[in-house]
Formats: sequence, C-alpha cells, structure tokens
Amino acid sequence: MSTYCRTSGLLLCLILSLIVSPASAQSPVNKDVLVYGGTAAGVMTAYAAARQGSHVVLLEPGHHLGGMVTGGLSATDLGNPEVIGGYARLFYRRVAEHYGRSRLDRTTDWLAEPHVSEDTFGAMLGEAGVEVVFGARLREHHGVSVENHKIVSVTSEDSHVWRAKVFVDCSYEGDLLAQSGTTYTWGRESTQTYGETLAGVRTITPQHQFRWPISAYRNDHQLYPEISSSPLPTAGSGDKNVQAYNYRLVLTDDPANRLPLPKPDGYDSTQFALLARYLQDFQSHMGREPSLTDFLYPVRLPNHKADFNNNGPFSSDYIGHSDAYPDASYQDKQRIRAEHLRYTQGLLYFLSHDPVVPATLKSQLNAWGLPKDEFSDSSHWPRELYIREGRRMVGAYVVTQADLQTNRAKPDSIGMGSYNSDSHNVQRVVMPDGSIRNEGDMQVPVQPYQIPYRVMTPRKDELQNLLVPVCLSASHVAYSSLRMEPQYMILGQAAGVAGALAAESGMAVQDIPIARLQRELLKAGAVLDLIEEGIFGP
Repeated sequence: MSTYCRTSGLLLCLILSLIVSPASAQSPVNKDVLVYGGTAAGVMTAYAAARQGSHVVLLEPGHHLGGMVTGGLSATDLGNPEVIGGYARLFYRRVAEHYGRSRLDRTTDWLAEPHVSEDTFGAMLGEAGVEVVFGARLREHHGVSVENHKIVSVTSEDSHVWRAKVFVDCSYEGDLLAQSGTTYTWGRESTQTYGETLAGVRTITPQHQFRWPISAYRNDHQLYPEISSSPLPTAGSGDKNVQAYNYRLVLTDDPANRLPLPKPDGYDSTQFALLARYLQDFQSHMGREPSLTDFLYPVRLPNHKADFNNNGPFSSDYIGHSDAYPDASYQDKQRIRAEHLRYTQGLLYFLSHDPVVPATLKSQLNAWGLPKDEFSDSSHWPRELYIREGRRMVGAYVVTQADLQTNRAKPDSIGMGSYNSDSHNVQRVVMPDGSIRNEGDMQVPVQPYQIPYRVMTPRKDELQNLLVPVCLSASHVAYSSLRMEPQYMILGQAAGVAGALAAESGMAVQDIPIARLQRELLKAGAVLDLIEEGIFGP
C-alpha cells in the first residue's frame, strides 16, 4: 500500500490504489504529459491534462499532494475572488462542501484544514485517472535528457527513466527547469533592468518594521544575532537576495486535539536576544503590553485551528537565511529547511517560556499547540517550507511591474491575477546611525490583470516541450503578485490543457493555437477577463 494510503482516508485510498504506483513499478515507456511536482499547480496540471484525454503521470518527490496548500498555508491570499475560476474554483468549492458550504461568498468559505485539502486533491486525481508516483525525486545530476531542443526523458533517483511528449515543472524549486538548460534567474533585478520603480533594494519599508530606533549592537559592541553585518546597498540596486521563507504554522486551541509546543533540540535562547530587547522596550514605547498578534498573525480555520503567519519586525520569517536556497544542492536545501524549522520551533518556545516574555503574551501563545490530527508523519509540524520565491525562468515573455499596473491586458490570457505586489523582507541590516532596519518588504495594491500564456513557455530556441507554471517567467516585482496558490492552480490548469494540445498535435508548446487553448479553458469555467474592468473583453 502506498504512503498516501497509509496517511489518508480509506475511501480515497480505494480510489488511489488503482492509480498510485511506487517509483520502482514498471510504467509505460511513454506518456503524453509528465508533471513534476505534486504541488497544487501540479495537481491541477495533471487533472486538466487528463480531462483533455492525455495519458498523464505525476511525479512527486515527497509523499503528499498539494504543496503549501496542504503543508501549512491554509489561509491563502485570494485577492479578488472573482478572478479565481475553473478547476481552482472547483477545488475550493469542493473543500467548502466538506464543511457544508458551497457558495464561496465569504472569505471563511475558502479556508480548510490541511488534511481536507489533501484528500480533495487526491480524489480529483483519482477521478481523472492520473497515475501518481510518490518518492520520485529527480536525479540531482544528469536527471534530464534533452535532444534537439526537446526533453526526451527524466530520470528519478532510483534510476527509473520516464518519457513523455510534454513535460511540466510544477515544483517550487524548479529543478527540472534548471537541468533542462533553460535560462533562469533568482533574486532581485535592479530598477534599470526592466524599468521597474519597485525593483531592487527598498529603503522605505514601513510594514513589518521596528517601530522605534533600536541599536544593532549589544552592550559588548557586538551585533545582535539575526542581523547582517553587510551595509545597506544603494536603493534600487539588484542582488541575489530572495524574500524570507518561513513555516506556515497550523495550530489548535482545542485541548482534546492539542499537543504542547516542545523545546527543540539544541535550543539557544541567545538566538532571540534582539527579540528580547524589543520586548523589554515594547511597553514604554507603545503604551501597552505586547500581544500575540504583534509577532504572529493567526487566521481561524475550521475545527478550532488557525494558520499562523509572520507579523511584525521579528517573527516566523527567518530573514536573511533563504538566499542560498534557490540554486543549492539537495543536501544544502535540506539543511536550510532544517535550519528554518529549528528557528521556528525555537521562536515558539522562546515566546511561550522565556522569562523576558510578559506573562500575558506567554498565556496567549500557550493556549495553542500542535494538532494531533495534522502532519502525523512530521511530528505534527507543517511539512512544507514556504518557498516564497526561488528560481524564475527567463522565458518567451518576462512579466514585469508594468504588466501588473499599466499593461494589464494580454491577447494570450490564460487567467488572471489580482493580489498585491507582495514581497517579504529579505535582510535585516545596520543603518549608518547604528539602528536596525528590515529591508525588502513590498505591499503595493494592483488591479486585476491578465496573465499571458507566454509566462510559462521557455524561449523556443532553448526548449520546445516544457511548461513552467510555478517558477514562471517574471521579474521579482511581478512574481511577488503571481506567486499566490490560486494563481498557481489557474496556471496549472492552463499548463495541463496546453500540454495536452501540444502532445496531441506534436507542436512546440510555443506554437499551440491560443484561441483553442482559451476556448478549452473557458469551457471549464476559467476566468480570462473581467469586462467590468474596462480594458478586458472581446
């Protein structure tokens, strides 16, 4: 029996037992569409391609479906819900129906427990007849075979060779993309690269910022931990920094389902000396005691649970520790994930136990604990590190700030985005006066905009049978809006349909008829425009 069946409901397992195979099983030599990465985008890609009649295999490096949607990020950022259509909306509606809701007319209707979302994804793939293979991570070196600008096969770590007509990289890491030879980047462009006013180093960032000047130096004149020793670069300059990652925590305040927050191995309270200083000065500067929401942002989920995100200047975002992740080796990626988890566990233990923390704040956090009925195979901690951005393809069209603000209509629209340009801080630095500043935050509203098909396609002279709906072709500024899970699902649906069309016709993914792709998407309820915006429509 598969790992998925051991951790999922019996009914769902009966469905998946017909389609889920271990990586060592003998599979057909060729598939129409191979999807790498069982993220929410990957599920939607595989589901859409199978609905088009393609023979599809979904390779998932781990043992669960849904990526962040089932790995901690239950309170996803919706933006304007009207732009979420097609199979993404179908997923959210089916999840809502589990709780006796179906209209999706309230924000709370879009929220679900991780295991409910995972079961829903699994059921959808079962209904579509998608072959799902868990534990099928791409071989780290020489894992992708390319001939004549086409991927011929990929090889998993157990040396199983997988062949297909079209390949879709739906992973957060973009490892298939990277090995294919397609051009990619990561980090922040400068303001000059694409003429973006929001690009590069940001010197004015009022959100998630220290609320009063705090010296970066302890009494011994050494920097506090968790502060970069590098000076703040010139405003607007580019770099290889990426926005902070974190673990999106799912906690419960139900005593019958609650496990205490444990003391992590190797815990060192001095790692949080800067937070201790901030807490000591909080009441004198703010005129009140600190509360839980000054440091964490909980959003209520069904059944006495909540999704806890970062909030404030020192929180669950592990600022300055994600820069090496995008292009790191598998071993180094695992080390970085482990460091982030230890930081998160240490932060919670510090806030719930350290003598410097006010009793009221301790009490508020200690009302919460790890849920017994979630993440049973990872000690009830979320399985997924929130990779807010990593590699980004430099493809046929690079979406930039203008595409979100002034050039919002696209003839090859495959869906829409609507969430803010939203980047978390990338570094914590010392200012010339010796005070601390978090740098990199971006929260700039946008109006709904159309997403072009070209955002998923490589340059044709590089590769002709790869689609990339997650590590897509966008600048840092544009990606900060496109990176939301509903948009990944929307792009995944389009990638699945496009992949099926390319596999059927033998065309390069760059050459499939856009009008037909759009017709197929519209038949499945996708939202390609909003007429009332005044710039979209026939």
